[in-house]
Amino acid sequence: MSRAAAAAPAPAPARGGIAVPLGVLGAVVAAFGYVAAVDPNQPGHYPVCPLLHYTGLYCPGCGGLRGAHALARGHLGTALGCNAAAVAGYAVLAVVWTLWFTRTLRGRRFDPALPPAALYALCGLLLAFTVVRNLPFGAALAP
Repeated sequence: MSRAAAAAPAPAPARGGIAVPLGVLGAVVAAFGYVAAVDPNQPGHYPVCPLLHYTGLYCPGCGGLRGAHALARGHLGTALGCNAAAVAGYAVLAVVWTLWFTRTLRGRRFDPALPPAALYALCGLLLAFTVVRNLPFGAALAP
């Protein structure tokens, strides 16, 4: 073993250790469990989307709770029909959480920052999704 290898510092453990990602996982599991148990298709359990209520337009999140309910019950097709963007977001967040957890286990830092161009592209996609789902030819994207 060389002197340089022996002198190399060990990676610093992530602040909070694995407790933070496990706490986030617990909160997400609890939230999905609640949405799975309390059907958003039944009126009176969740607040109404103010944009839909006052304007009749679907926001990018409209149908997200119904999609989460369907996904938690194993109905992927129904979830995609409720809000495809939300289901894609759930998948991306699952991948990001997995990366966060594995890097934390290895004692490595996790920095999920996106470059500005990617953030602008994401915002543009959500804006296009919102506009298209409110137009007659985009009815398939409406919840």
